[in-house]
Parts: sequence; C-alpha cells; structure tokens
Amino acid sequence: MNAVEAFDAVDLIRTKRDRGELSTDQIDWLVDAYTRGYVADEQMSAMTMAIFLNGMTRREIRDMTMAMIASGERMDFSGLGKPTTDKHSTGGVGDKITLPLMPLVACFGVAVPQLSGRGLGHTGGTLDKLESIPGWRAELSNDEMFAQLRDVGGVICAAGTGLAPADKKLYALRDITGTVEAIPLIASSIMSKKIAEGTGALVLDVKFGSGAFLQDIDRSRELARTMVELGQDAGVATSALLTNMNVPLGLTIGNANEVRESVEVLAGGGPADIRELTIALAREMLELAGVADADVEAALDDGRAMDTWRASIRAQGGDPDAALPVAREQHVVTADRDGVLVRQEALPFGIAAWRLGAGRARKEDPVQHAAGIDLHVKPGDVVRSGQPLFTLHADEPARFARALDAVAGAWEIGDAGSAVQDGGPLIAERIGR
Repeated sequence: MNAVEAFDAVDLIRTKRDRGELSTDQIDWLVDAYTRGYVADEQMSAMTMAIFLNGMTRREIRDMTMAMIASGERMDFSGLGKPTTDKHSTGGVGDKITLPLMPLVACFGVAVPQLSGRGLGHTGGTLDKLESIPGWRAELSNDEMFAQLRDVGGVICAAGTGLAPADKKLYALRDITGTVEAIPLIASSIMSKKIAEGTGALVLDVKFGSGAFLQDIDRSRELARTMVELGQDAGVATSALLTNMNVPLGLTIGNANEVRESVEVLAGGGPADIRELTIALAREMLELAGVADADVEAALDDGRAMDTWRASIRAQGGDPDAALPVAREQHVVTADRDGVLVRQEALPFGIAAWRLGAGRARKEDPVQHAAGIDLHVKPGDVVRSGQPLFTLHADEPARFARALDAVAGAWEIGDAGSAVQDGGPLIAERIGR
C-alpha cells in the first residue's frame, strides 16, 4: 500500500500562482517529492513558472536551498586542518579567472575546493578549458580530491553527482521551460551546490552587462544580495563582487587559448583586466578565510602561484609543459581604416566563439579545444588600416561565416578623440559583511 503524501502538488502550485507563501514543510515535501519522481515534470514546470512570475520571500528561498541540499550528500573538509574558501562566477565571455585564482589563493595555506562545471551556450566552462591540457582529468573521487587539497592546496574538478541531485533535475527543467532567469531559482541552484560542497568561505563573482547571464545591473545586484544572504544564513562566510561583462575579459575567448592566457597571468603578465580581477577575488577569498594582508601580487610575480598551478595539473594527470592544441584554420579580421576602437560588445564575440566550436548547444556535445577567438585590441586602442583586430580559430573553415555574422556590428572604429565605449569600472560594487 502506498504511503499517504503530506501535500498535494496542485494545491502548492495554486498557492504560488495566487502569490501566496509556501511553508517550510511544503517546500521540503515539494523538493523531496520531485526528486523521487512523485511530483511530475509538468507540475514542477508550472511551479517554476509561478515562482518566475511571482517571486519568493527570503525565507522561502532559504527553505528551497536547504531542501535541495538535503536531497543529497554534504562534503566536510574539517579534517584538512586548514580553512577552505571557494569562488563562483555567474559566467561571461573570456572569463577564465578560476584558472589563475585557485593556485594563487592556495599559496597562502588555504584549501581551495573549486568544484566547476562545463559550458553551455556562450559562456565557457572551466572544465572544458582545462581539458585542453593533454592528460588532465576532471573526474576525481572524494579521496583523490581530499589528497590533492592536503598535498597541493587546491583542486579544480567536476562536482560529484551526490551533491544536490534535486538541483540537477530542476536545472534541466528550467532550461527547457523559459524559467532559467528566475532569481530565487538561480540563487537556490548555485547556493545549494556551494553550501553542500562544504566550503567555509565563498566569494561570488556576479556579472552584469551585455555578455552576462543577467545583463541589468539591478537584477545582478538582487541576485548577489540573495546569494550572500543564503550563504550567511547557512553559516558560510559569503561576499560578492559585481563585475562588468560589457567587454570580453582578457584577449582570448575559447578553451586552449584561455589556458595560455591564464598561464601568462601566473607568470606575472597577462592582460590588465584579468590580473586585476584575479587579485581582487584572491584578496576577498583570503580575507573571508581569515588570512589578512596577503601579498597576492607578489605570489603572482615570484612564481609561487605558478608552482601550485603546475603541481595541481600534474596531480590530475596533466602535463603542464605539453603543447596545447592549435586550430587547423584561422581567419584574421583587419581594420578598414585608421582610428580608435571605440566599441567591442562581449555577447556577440561569445556567440561567435561558440559557433566556431568552443562551446556546446547541448550538454552532451563535445567542444573543440582549439576553437576560439584571439582579440588583438580592446576599446580605447589606436588602430591602423590593415592592422589585425581579432583572429578566429576553427578546425573547419565552414564555421567562419556564421561566426563573422555573429560579430557583424559588434565592434566599431571611430576617429581619434571619439568617445570610447564606457562600461564603467571592472569591479562595480562589493556586497556582504
């Protein structure tokens, strides 16, 4: 005989549809019943749309997050004997910050369990980038992860399937029902995984602007505040930086080429914006973990961060000295006049890199590690007629036409003295504590 269910999904859907509040018990039941298959996808689709349209209170979002954590296992790093700190980015174009950031923070005796994901659409996945390194593997057992955190100090790897399985099921549903952008659902999705991961401190890099997941800064701020509150309510030291994604980050968009740029940063060089954001996030992560006044710039410049990077790549089977893949074909776009680059929109360049093969349309699609775009100039740079502006890389030349369609009108050369696209400062605001 079947057990009697505590609630009815239709009643809960009606409550949220009519702008009512769901109780803690109702939310606990809903998440559990959906995870075990009692609540059907079409019912949860109706619920996610009701949440998308009518929102949730802070208490409801907290309950949703905790119920999703309770659907799976929680990791515990207390046995490491050192503080843990992590970073999550909402994703953008050319955002390879995790790669130099993890080894930089790990230099200071803090463990960095960076459980990362794969890219979908125009935002690249950290694991896709690292898998362009010959031999490197993303899938680690919990024992391997703990050993690497103990011996190297940091790890970037795939999250285990046991963490917040309710989120995995719900995320796939949101993706096909037009409810991805619901802030209560984004916040509970991200934070359920990060809290379940067991880190003691968490810094959120929440993007806004043309290449961001949420383009409007006010919505990005609302998301950041919601996630900081969720972390703090769960006993995780949490803060957020609101960062600008109107212009691509750095000079590379893709996988292998982003690894090359990350290694340049670890060698004390690299583009100024990548270095600035890496240093700012490292300081924030270390401060939350209880390490004050760390000289993170010195650790980039003197090779300590590079040593930790090389050790982490080797620990996961990769060869830090191996040649990275290079695309078979390239197409260079040059300036048609003298002047100044006054505009360079992030989103179209992200879409172009995706069309070249750097990203995927479905989770199961492979990525082409050598595909992508190298930018040779950024807004404000003086250019000469015939000078390369950017280079497209792909294994199949047939991909160039659609990539060029994506960036048509996405950049502009003006006369000397013209107003240059002003996306504002790279780091717009700090939220938390």
